[in-house]
Amino acid sequence: MLENFTPESVAAQAATRIDTTYRSLGVPIYMTNNYRFMDVQQGADACMSPENGHCYTRISNPTNDALGESLAALEGGEMGLPFATGIAAVSTLFLTLLRSGDHILCDNTTYSATAYLVRTLLPKFGVESTVLDFLDTAAVRAALKPNTKLLFFETPCNPTMKVVDIEEIGRIAKSVKIVSAIDNTFATPYNTKPIKLGIDIVMHSTTKYICGHGDAMGGALVGPKDLIELIQNEGLKNLGGAASPFNSYLMIRGIKTLELRMERHSQSALTIAKYLENHPKIVRVYYPGLESHPQHETAKKQMKSFGGMLAFEFKGGLKDGVTMMNNLNLCILAVSLGEIHTLAQHPASMTHWYVPEEARLQSGITDSLVRMSVGLENVQDIISDLDKTLELV
Repeated sequence: MLENFTPESVAAQAATRIDTTYRSLGVPIYMTNNYRFMDVQQGADACMSPENGHCYTRISNPTNDALGESLAALEGGEMGLPFATGIAAVSTLFLTLLRSGDHILCDNTTYSATAYLVRTLLPKFGVESTVLDFLDTAAVRAALKPNTKLLFFETPCNPTMKVVDIEEIGRIAKSVKIVSAIDNTFATPYNTKPIKLGIDIVMHSTTKYICGHGDAMGGALVGPKDLIELIQNEGLKNLGGAASPFNSYLMIRGIKTLELRMERHSQSALTIAKYLENHPKIVRVYYPGLESHPQHETAKKQMKSFGGMLAFEFKGGLKDGVTMMNNLNLCILAVSLGEIHTLAQHPASMTHWYVPEEARLQSGITDSLVRMSVGLENVQDIISDLDKTLELV
């Protein structure tokens, strides 16, 4: 019904038309595990496929479906499927589409749990993995094997802000008829539309920008109906990473302000990145919106704006970074991202501590790297907080 409108209007009216009984503008939260069947045949049909009706909330739920439909509309996909967390979405994707003897190609800069799945867990089940830099598309093509079934990457990458050429990776996957999947958490559908650029499946940690308030966890996959239904019926049903209907309600609430928040996040992050780039105690700033970013032209090609995430390194190394972060006042020392608050963390010792050091350094995560998720506070207040702490370094 809303397919002819802009993404902004689709987001603003996310899931407002689900309640046909009472016409509530707020999406109902269906906090139920079970659904009443009128007869055995109806129950049998529902248990066989969610297309025939709801059977059990681990498999499908009206509130979860409303979130999936909203995300599919924003991403331009045929179907969306919510999960309990982002990594539940990734692991279910992998375990549904890959089997023993298959091969996965993954970029070398991903979220730490994704990296662990690819490097450590999948090989336990006989899935071969190759991890390499997706900036080198010739190397990606050369790494393809007859048993390669999936290409997975994220962009901008966590936490180095590397920007991979989405269209080129999609083109490589299509040339050999294998599935491509991307983590679009940092960019969000406001800034980047990977499906329009040739990617098959888009993954989100909806915990982050989709929710936007830091009060609910979730994940999602968006893509072609046949693939997403396969993941729902084989993966979600039997692995059990089901989203909470209450959390899906909170994600739908977040979607309604996604455009407004992302505009503010992006504007403030660019201002802060420019400030840090000119600071004498900062050796390097990683933000796709800066002309100094090595993939700035790629970012301009595939992003509406450049998002709220940035990273930077100190001239003095880890010790100075610790001093700075321990003295932040307005900015908060915490993991996660995409919230209304400005958050800063040290990936090498926090989110990526269990990534092998050699692999961590190869992906650009140095000991002095700090990741910042720019929030919705006044940008000059954020800069003032950074300025005061940098005086201590």
